[in-house]
Amino acid sequence: MLNNENTFSNKYTTADGSNRAYVSFTFLKTLWFNTGTLCNLTCKGCYIESNPINDKLLYLNFKDVEHYINEIQINNWPCKTIGFTGGEPFMNKDIIEILELCLEKKFKVLVLTNAMQPMQNKINNLKRLSKFKKLNFRISLDHYSKYEHEKIRGEKTWDRTFIGIKWLINNNFKFNIASRMLNEDEQVIRDGFAKLFKQHNLTINAYDPQDLVLFPEMNSKFITPEITTECWSILGIEAKNMMCSDSRMIVKRKEDQQTHVVACTLIPYENNFSYGSKLKDSFKKVYLNHPHCSKFCVLGGSSCSNN
Repeated sequence: MLNNENTFSNKYTTADGSNRAYVSFTFLKTLWFNTGTLCNLTCKGCYIESNPINDKLLYLNFKDVEHYINEIQINNWPCKTIGFTGGEPFMNKDIIEILELCLEKKFKVLVLTNAMQPMQNKINNLKRLSKFKKLNFRISLDHYSKYEHEKIRGEKTWDRTFIGIKWLINNNFKFNIASRMLNEDEQVIRDGFAKLFKQHNLTINAYDPQDLVLFPEMNSKFITPEITTECWSILGIEAKNMMCSDSRMIVKRKEDQQTHVVACTLIPYENNFSYGSKLKDSFKKVYLNHPHCSKFCVLGGSSCSNN
């Protein structure tokens, strides 16, 4: 069933006239960088529509990232983690130097990757980062079975991902796994991954939400309930636990070639979730006026940071 055209249309009220829920900004805990939407894969259901030709979000360069790292440190903000997402971050030519910058500045660094050819093409330079204990990779496996994974990601993606995983293990890098719910029971999914990890001798606990991160499906074409201010008490959820209370993301849009600070990793294109080019100007409340706010964060209980 398709979303009613009146839902998520007004920033401050829901379709029935109730006050829309919002999340107040607390402090900057995590800053994300979208390194660009280009990706080596075309996955079904990709929320950001990444593929080998989508360059709506341009590659961030070293100076782009350095600018925001400096802004954090000059203002002495309590940001502890820097995250990188895409697209596929390892398609960005500056990624190794960018990671090294953040690690040398003593940040925790999280890189979301498919661990395939783009990463493997950079292993000679990537090796030098193994000395940093605050570097962690999150590798996408969309299912515990090769067949279901490749239905989403394409043929020959499974084995190539495991080549990357084995390389990370052999070179003493830390990583966890991210997967999708795909309308299966969570226990079934975790049981399936437990068998997979045992089969490949991976020391990952499939029953630990930090080791195996499961994300809900996010199809904005289907009905998603709007979140009102009353929902917090009804659901027993606190707004301060939502991702946008303590994180922001930097993107560079093709339309104007400029960097923008956006409220959320999941909504990089929406102007009403953008706050200009300065981090400090983004530290304000976020109205939950998008299906992803409801489906992923409030009802799904998920966070890209998960730290």
